[in-house]
Amino acid sequence: MTPAEKNWAGNITFGARRLSMPRSEAELRETVSASTALHALGTRHSFNTVADTRGDLVSVAGLPRRVEIDREAGAVTVAAGLRLGEFADVLHENGYALHNLGSLPHISVAGACATGTHGSGVGNGSIAGAVRALDMVTADGRNVSLRRGDADFPGAVVAMGALGVVTALTLDVVPAFEVQQWVYEDLPETRLTSSFDEVMSAAYSVSVFTDWREEPLNQVWLKQRVGSAGPQRAPEEWFGARLADGPRHPIAGMPAENCTRQQGVAGPWHRRLPHFRLEFTPSNGDELQSEYFVARQDAPAAYAALGRLRERIAPLLQITEIRTVARDDLWLSPAGGRDSVAFHFTWVPDTAAVTPVLGAIEEALAPFGARPHWGKVFTTTPGTLRTLYGKYADFERLAARFDPEGKFRNDFLARHFLR
Repeated sequence: MTPAEKNWAGNITFGARRLSMPRSEAELRETVSASTALHALGTRHSFNTVADTRGDLVSVAGLPRRVEIDREAGAVTVAAGLRLGEFADVLHENGYALHNLGSLPHISVAGACATGTHGSGVGNGSIAGAVRALDMVTADGRNVSLRRGDADFPGAVVAMGALGVVTALTLDVVPAFEVQQWVYEDLPETRLTSSFDEVMSAAYSVSVFTDWREEPLNQVWLKQRVGSAGPQRAPEEWFGARLADGPRHPIAGMPAENCTRQQGVAGPWHRRLPHFRLEFTPSNGDELQSEYFVARQDAPAAYAALGRLRERIAPLLQITEIRTVARDDLWLSPAGGRDSVAFHFTWVPDTAAVTPVLGAIEEALAPFGARPHWGKVFTTTPGTLRTLYGKYADFERLAARFDPEGKFRNDFLARHFLR
């Protein structure tokens, strides 16, 4: 690697000595065995040092492409380095779908699962929640497989690379479906806070966007599954918001052609559930991101607490997105054990200015037990994080057992998890 090697947003310069990209699992095992300090690198969409190391970085993007559908089990096994959008076409062509996708189809499936990345929908859990098995290379170069039901499995899915280098994941699939997408503008803030559950349950996937500058809210994106009756028409007015008269980007002034098709044009699940198209540059790039999860029942109160900070948030913000995430049982999942609402912040690329605002947000959301997204910027202390996860100590013991010499233990893991 060179000093110019950075993450996607450009706010992290990797400190690794070298980056390797094995072309076979045998080569990967040799790479892991030979290194004294190593960490897996995905598609570089993390905004902190969770994927960095002072040793060697290894990418599994060069391993053989693998997309194996098990129709009897209702599952697909995919190579960990594949981007989510890269195997969706294969799934769809064979009549299957993932239950949900995040806003970006450009992220590797392993990276998305390792940090608890999600989409939206009151009934839709994170991508990690669909994992039923995973294969990884551990510190001694062995292949290890874990399956749903194994004692270690709930701690191994959202693990941030602490246990090994994941090479393949097996995910639950559902029958393929089509989605229509509409954008509404100028939702009155009072309608969101007084009818939060109704708003967020209005479609298969719902995203609310605000810049916190003034009422009303900027946009609401509704992604509705097409039923047996076929495509539907959308009302011109919805909860006081008006139907957009053309395609929109979540951030004002950004090109809408980068976004997935809107205005009710039905299309395959993987062409509508993400906000951004695989063939275009995702989102903005020149940005920082943060995200905090609270219990869904606390969302209106949490929104009000954030609203009291709008004068500090707005000048540094590009956009906030509010989404729902169904609960799962994974130890370090931000939605673990509770149906959640995630408040996502896309900031201007100014770490010094954003950091104190993060502290204010975390203080405002502290009464609600807000959990930060593991792959985004936050200042929540390790001591506080320990109180937010019932299995935090169990994960520390699991990591120590799988990696007793600390080969995968980078600065991020050392700061947040004891040995």
